[in-house]
Amino acid sequence: MKKQTKIAFAGLSSIALLATAACGQDDQGSKDTSSSSKKKEVTLISTTDVPQLDPTKTTDSTSIIVTNNVFEGLYRLDGENKPTPGIAESVEVSEDKKTYTFKLRKDAKWSDGSNVTADDFIYSWKRALDPKTAAEYAYILQDLKNANKIMAGEASLDDLGVKKIDDNTLEVQLEAPAPYFLGLTSFPTYLPLKQEFVEKQGDKFATSVDTMLFNGPFVLADWKANQGWTYKKNKDYWDNAAVKMDQINVKVVKEISTGVNLFESKEVDFAPITSEFVSQFESSEDYKTRPDARINFLRFNQKNKALKNENIRKALALGFEKQGVTDVILNDGSQPANFIVAKDFTFTPDGEDFRAKYPDLQSYNAEEAKKAWEAGLKELGVKSVELSMLSRDEDAFKKVSEFLKGELEKNLPGLTVNIKQQPFKNFLDLESKGEYDISAAGWGPDYQDPMTFLDMWLTDGSFNRMGYSNPEFDKLIKDAKMEADEAKRWSSLQEAEKMLLAEDYAIAPIYQKGEAYLQRTTIDKLYRHPFGADMSFKWMEVK
Repeated sequence: MKKQTKIAFAGLSSIALLATAACGQDDQGSKDTSSSSKKKEVTLISTTDVPQLDPTKTTDSTSIIVTNNVFEGLYRLDGENKPTPGIAESVEVSEDKKTYTFKLRKDAKWSDGSNVTADDFIYSWKRALDPKTAAEYAYILQDLKNANKIMAGEASLDDLGVKKIDDNTLEVQLEAPAPYFLGLTSFPTYLPLKQEFVEKQGDKFATSVDTMLFNGPFVLADWKANQGWTYKKNKDYWDNAAVKMDQINVKVVKEISTGVNLFESKEVDFAPITSEFVSQFESSEDYKTRPDARINFLRFNQKNKALKNENIRKALALGFEKQGVTDVILNDGSQPANFIVAKDFTFTPDGEDFRAKYPDLQSYNAEEAKKAWEAGLKELGVKSVELSMLSRDEDAFKKVSEFLKGELEKNLPGLTVNIKQQPFKNFLDLESKGEYDISAAGWGPDYQDPMTFLDMWLTDGSFNRMGYSNPEFDKLIKDAKMEADEAKRWSSLQEAEKMLLAEDYAIAPIYQKGEAYLQRTTIDKLYRHPFGADMSFKWMEVK
């Protein structure tokens, strides 16, 4: 699908840039003004640790940022969010847009000095589709010929539409034309893996820097759980001349106020801020805001008896005021979302936003919420309902969850919401197991197409995680996957979104994320992306 260049910028992920390049530190933490000060080095803050560094199993934004910078796929996103050649130096696309023939670079190396070959991609993709791997993102390979049949158990891994012509030539066949495919090849599930190394490491693969092999601009030199990690320039990277940074340090720090204090004391160059700091810094030249394509929303786990009731879900979805979340609690450029497909993200060839047909599918309406609530209680034969809300333990999530609890309990008499704050890794684990009632979740797009927000809700989808199932919704999504007519495909996706939100109330969107942050002018070419990995460090410089 042809896309306009008008797209939303990716928001601040969990990582914030911290110290000044050209400043080293000694073991005691004091600044070193000797020759090491010429080292091009920065320090970053992440509000979460890295949950998973196996590219095949990675699902969260923090891990995706790391894998994007220590691995490289056939293509990677550049500063304009367009796919630029990575391990593939060129590609030929057939007239029917269904066969891609990639020529791989002969100088592409793994960090052990061995060559990156076509076999590394084939092995990685088949590993992701192998049921034994249990990769939640296996479905993102669905554009490959026979991938869906393999996942359904109707074909073998050897039937996958990928073939090695020689070590440096890879042929890929798709089920249908996918205009976003080149950009998709930068996503973690599409990254190559060296079979011999992975199998030698076994269950220990990617659990430490010693059990990983890299082929990207950087390597991981250190990784300590809940403390941080270190990127170092990869001397074996084919394009290492383009990599300007020698080292990037990352520290795990959850408190926004700590980052602000470090920025004010000139120990850091970049810090995320939340609402309480906006008035303090909004007139400063260091203060910046920008939009994001990420949507934060509530999942309703239909394994819970009350949440299986449509009226109860409707009441919860309509029963909280969103403007208070975006304008008071966050105040960072976030906007209320009455949709799941982000606005200003995907467009028709004529420039029409996907949101134009149904701009608001789920708006705050306390009166309608109460009416649905009373109907739901009657249908259940109860006078009250108690639900737990799974949330993360970062500042913003804590505040938003408390606000939602107050709104819902105020507007829906008889409701009790118990908030369960969890570290990010625990949150992901509990959500993936379905061990929650309501989950305060978020989703950033993996590629630039509405489908990235919608096909996760298919029956038994790996990211469904809440027991939602509607055969009519499934049909709309599956038809759209095979529809060559762009207008018909677009319409199917719009109707599917309407069904999900305005008929089934399966989830409740809260806001489309924005970002407010402090950044000095010394940082240049730290690229942010509206889909896939939020950040690329390859071209980053410090003036």
